[in-house]
Amino acid sequence: MNIEPNLGSMKNPPEQFAGDAWVDLIAAPHGPEQRTVVAKVRFAPGARTAWHSHARGQYCHVTEGIAYFGTRDGEIIEVHPGQTLYTPPGEDHWHAAGEKNFMEHIAILEGGDNPDETTVWKEHVTDAELGR
Repeated sequence: MNIEPNLGSMKNPPEQFAGDAWVDLIAAPHGPEQRTVVAKVRFAPGARTAWHSHARGQYCHVTEGIAYFGTRDGEIIEVHPGQTLYTPPGEDHWHAAGEKNFMEHIAILEGGDNPDETTVWKEHVTDAELGR
């Protein structure tokens, strides 16, 4: 057993996020027999991801603020602290904080067979798609 190293907070890249968002890695695979990744992601007010999908799906457990998740069909789901949202494999979606408050969630996902396909990033979400 060992205590995992603290890698510190890393700012998410502007190619994948609009606004400021930071990630803290909680758990990552130690070898090819493991796939689970767990991260704490903190969004500044108004920040959002670009459209993306995950090869094996994703769980997001909201710990602070109100999170918004959107799908290609225009559905927007509001998720509160203590609630967990599941996104199935391959479903395009986005995550966002509200305009006034920070939002934080714990993201849990498994790596894909091809690591480059674990998360597939796409175009940025428009204000219209956010309902703003």
